[in-house]
This record gives sequence, C-alpha cells and structure tokens, in this order.
Amino acid sequence: MEELKPPKPKANLGRKRGKPQGTRNFSSAVKAKISAQRTLREQNKKIIKAQTEFHNAKKKKENLLKADDALKGKESTVLTTNDVETLTPKVQEHINENVVFKPNDGPQTTFLAASEREVFYGGARGGGKSYAMLIDPLRYCDKQHHRALLIRRSMPELRDMINHSQRLYSQAFPNAKWREQEKEWRFPSGARIEFGYAENLTDVLRYQGQSYTWIGIDELPQYPTPEIYNFLRSSLRSVDPEIPVFMRATGNPGNVGSGWVKEMFIDPTDPGKPFDVVVDTVAGQRKITRRFIPAKLQDNPYLMQTDDYLIMLSSLPEVQRKQFLDGDWSAFENSAFPEFDPIKHVSEPFEIPRNWHRFRTCDWGYASYACCLWIAIDFDNNLWVYRELYTQRVTADIFAQKVLEAERNEYVRYGVLDSSTWARRGDVGPSIAETMIQQGCKWRPSDRSPRSRVNGKLELHKRFSVSEKTGEPALKIFSNCKNLLRTLPLLPVDRNNPEDVDTDVEDHAYDALRYGAMSRPLHPNAYNNDTYLQTQKEKIFKPADRIFGY
Repeated sequence: MEELKPPKPKANLGRKRGKPQGTRNFSSAVKAKISAQRTLREQNKKIIKAQTEFHNAKKKKENLLKADDALKGKESTVLTTNDVETLTPKVQEHINENVVFKPNDGPQTTFLAASEREVFYGGARGGGKSYAMLIDPLRYCDKQHHRALLIRRSMPELRDMINHSQRLYSQAFPNAKWREQEKEWRFPSGARIEFGYAENLTDVLRYQGQSYTWIGIDELPQYPTPEIYNFLRSSLRSVDPEIPVFMRATGNPGNVGSGWVKEMFIDPTDPGKPFDVVVDTVAGQRKITRRFIPAKLQDNPYLMQTDDYLIMLSSLPEVQRKQFLDGDWSAFENSAFPEFDPIKHVSEPFEIPRNWHRFRTCDWGYASYACCLWIAIDFDNNLWVYRELYTQRVTADIFAQKVLEAERNEYVRYGVLDSSTWARRGDVGPSIAETMIQQGCKWRPSDRSPRSRVNGKLELHKRFSVSEKTGEPALKIFSNCKNLLRTLPLLPVDRNNPEDVDTDVEDHAYDALRYGAMSRPLHPNAYNNDTYLQTQKEKIFKPADRIFGY
C-alpha cells in the first residue's frame, strides 16, 4: 500500500515558531489514514518481537534436545571409586578457594546455629567469638525487614570490627554497600546491619524507639552493670513473622562486669543447656529462653597450629591463666575482698537474741538500687547481717514504709543513711532523708569525712579477718541476704585507687555495709576493755536530734 503523505505546508517565513499550521488543515479522511498507518506500524513491531521470542525459544529447545541426546548416549557411563577419589580433591579445592567463612567445628558452629532468643558465647580468649558475631547477623540478610545492630563499647574497638566486616561482607555479598556516614551495610534485599558503640547509658539513648530483629554486643562483660544490655533488649521487634528476633553477646571473664554476666547466663544451668527465664517487658512479664555456649582456645584450629599463643596464655599469672586460657568464670582478679570466704563468713539464719543490739544501714538510690541492711551486735562486738531490703525505682516515702514494715516487731536502736540524702532538692521541699524521717523512719548520716571510703573498706578488712582469740571473723552474713552475698565477692579494686573499690560496679549493698561498719568500729582492745567499749557506745548512741531523727 502506497503510503499517503500529508501535503507540505506552504512556507511562511514570517510566522512565529511553534506547531506547523499545516497540521491543522488536514481533512478528516487524511487524519483517519494517518491514524490507521500508525496502528499498522505498532502491530508490525509486536509481530517482529513475537517472532524473535519464538526464534529464541526454538533455539533454546534445540540446545536442550542436543544436551539430552548427549546424556542418553552416556547412560551406561558411571564413575568408579578411583574417579571419585580423583575428582574430590579438585572439587574441594575449588570450594575452599571460594569459601568466605567456614565456622569451626564445636562451639562456633553451635553458636551460629542457635535458635534461642538470647545467647552468650564466652570463655577463653582466641575462641573465634568476634568472627562468629560478625557472621551471625547475615542469616536473614535476604529479608527486606531484617535490621541488625552490632555494638562495641568504644569507637576504636568498633572500627576494628568494621574493618573485618568490609572484607567478609563484600566477598559474601558483592552487591552490598557500605555507608560510612551511617556506619551500616545495606544489602540488595533492603536488609541493613548497623554498627554502633555505647560507652554508657547515654550513648544507647540514640537507639531509643528503633526496632531491630538482631542485636549483638561484643565483649559484654566490659559493661559494669546490665543496664545497657536490658535497654537494648527492649528494642527487639520484628514486623515480619518469618524473621525471629535474637539477642547475642560474647565476652571473656576477668572484666568489670563478669559478675552479673555470670549470674545472668552461666549460673542458672549447665553450660550449653538452654533455660527459661521470666523478664519484665512493656507488655508485662514474658518467658524467654537463654543459653550459654562456652568457648576455649582449643576450639580454634588456626591458633592451635602453632604453640605461640598457647604458650603466651600459659605463662600468665594463675588467675589470668584460668580466665583467658580455661575460660573460668569463677576466677576473680583484683578482688576487693580476697579474704571473703562463704564458709567462714556466711551463716544460716537463726533467731537473734532479744538482748542483742540491732541497727540498720542504708545506701539510697532510685534509678539504680536502694539497699537497707539490718545488723545485730553480739556481746563480743561481732556484727551479724541478718536481713536485707533491695529495691529499685521506689520513692523515699514508700521505701521508708517498707523499712518500717520489715522491722515492725523488733527494736532497732538507730539507722545510718548515706549523708548525701540530706542535700536539699531545690529551694523548697524536704530532702530524701527528711522525707523518710517524716514517715517515722529515723536516720543519722553516714561518715563523710576525708578518706571515709578508704577507712570504711579497711574496717571491713578488719572484720573479715579471723580473730586469733575466738577463731571467728567479726562479721558474718545470713544466707538470706542474697544480693549482698552476690555482689560482695565480685567487687573489684579501683584501678586508679587500689585502696578503694570500683564505683562503676553494683556496689549498693557494699556501701550500706560500709556505713554500718563505720558506725561500729572494731578496735584491737575491744575484747578486753569493757570500759573502752562502754565509752564508744556512749559516743555512738547520741541523744535525740531533730535533724537526724534521734
């Protein structure tokens, strides 16, 4: 069909630029022919495309038939044992050349395959814990809504892990992109793995309101308290039912937070065995499953190929050798009270004689903890801690009521309270101590003189020592005072001041005990000088005071 071309418009050199005027002068018949021609061209394009696809499919079919014919001609061909033995090393060599990461047999493989909600992988140094922590969040990186967060305590430590991730992740997922400003990996699926650091509770506030399906903390025992762990755990949420939430942590014994980590993951059951715990959440209490996976140097074949690392760890002092080589969580270095012995200093509860003097001592806290200890004094001036009250997020008036309720049927001669609680809260209103006194719970302030912390620690050392005369220590603790017995043996020495304890750890029960011991100092001649004892009693038991409550 001869194509009908529209007539050329007459040249109009003087008209303005724009749409040619000739297009507006076509007759209806010409416009119909132009439209029909346009439709015909589109149909021809579709026919050519379909023919091309048909040709490609036909070619593909022919290739498949040729391959099938080739296989049919070899149906009787089988590989002999020798053929397999020859082929296996070549295949294995090819696989090894392309493997990005292969977990070691044993605990590392167990950790990466764990299905429990919270898992702690820790023990000896060199067990491959940090590499396992890098690999574990990759398990759901093919899911769009997978979002992981990996935490270290400081930025230099975090940078080291980022460097390792850039080598591993880029090989495993060539299309993954590292975003330096956000400190995160973004995968083609939409999944993200974020790297962050948190030195204190203020640092983790940046993650408040965020949702993560996987959170990992490398070297968890570096944190003195569990606040950061608990805060981050509250950010575990998943919008995809196919993506479970996981909390993962690693670490070695011997750090400042080894005590609470041991209590949370290691003490409840045998190593490697899952166990259930009930935790408080925003939605109320819920049951979760935890697991501790122990790690040892022998689990890492790469470090065991030479004896250098093993020899180095074996040459450490005994306590460090147990911690770093054996992964012993019961070995404590730089303990503030190495003389403390549960056999010597812990007693089963018994009825306190009515003629023994009794007093209480308290370290106050709201956001942290408040601890009140009740202490009895026998006729030899020995102290017996027979009761404790350990609370958190309880106001001063309610705490005072709890104290009075606990001692309702007994006579308590006096109470010692942290002297900082007498500080005014603004221009008006009573102090913490005055609020308690108004409830009828009377106190006197603790010793806040220079070196009072050091002197208080020395006083406890004296009382924990076994007397040559009696064969017994001058301080014993009832077994029902669980928080005091839990935290006291784990107190480390302050690295900057060896004469004091590390104040970054959970030291509330210790402070209360220290206040009480300072109010009843143990003197060398206390056993043989009744007159001296009476003089000290007169100094301690002061007359009534409207400020102190006595």
